[in-house]
Amino acid sequence: MLTSNGYVLDERRVGELSVVPERERGELQGLRERLRRDGYLYLTGLLDAEVVQGFREYYFGLTGAAADRPSYRKVLIDQIVPGPEYAAFCAQPALKGWFEWFLGGEPFLHKRKIIRQTAPGENGIGTATQAHYDLVYLRGGSDQVLSAWIPLGDCPVSRGGLTYLEGSHHRVLAEEAAGTLKRPAASMTADLPGLAEQCDADWLVTDYAAGDVVIHTAHTIHAALDNVSTEMRLSTDIRYQLADDAIDRRWQNHWHDQDGL
Repeated sequence: MLTSNGYVLDERRVGELSVVPERERGELQGLRERLRRDGYLYLTGLLDAEVVQGFREYYFGLTGAAADRPSYRKVLIDQIVPGPEYAAFCAQPALKGWFEWFLGGEPFLHKRKIIRQTAPGENGIGTATQAHYDLVYLRGGSDQVLSAWIPLGDCPVSRGGLTYLEGSHHRVLAEEAAGTLKRPAASMTADLPGLAEQCDADWLVTDYAAGDVVIHTAHTIHAALDNVSTEMRLSTDIRYQLADDAIDRRWQNHWHDQDGL
């Protein structure tokens, strides 16, 4: 049984996230077309699993001694987020170099980068990332921003990985183009099964491994599942775009859980 924010997903509305086959990984135009078609690129093993695991150990080495929520928040916001280790991880050649190749120009990494941690059993509304697409938070720049969701360690479905609403970017693009959306900068809903019925679409899931990365467009609807495992779920989501395109200046400060974005 899969849940998100306590809502039980209808198993008839659950599908499998599609992996980019190894033979297609170097075909630039094919990858761009695949992104236009699917709204995401699931790249297994893009990063060195040991590098990912090393960052995970660094993170928990600092946060593990935090005795309470305020102490944990201070370590996260004051040390880890602005720290050189996190900056190096997000700009490692395997990531930055991939974006430079895919975008066809100098890549720009938004300074606001987010780390998300979910403990086992956290399943009330507001604990898992609710359904949204990134453009509602990035109105001040180009709509060609690409997000990279990176599990920091293995993240099987039971640990609460990211899930994508199949084909949702086509619907969002059409509504954006028609000017029919008056959506505020907020999540759409915590009710994933209700949204799947409304859109007549499946939620796509998979068992992620350390080293996997999912790239998605700013129009692709996604959310997170509840962590029903016995292990901590840890991930980061970062955003790259062409440096020459318009940049949302509000996203050029370090992420802070009280920054209002």
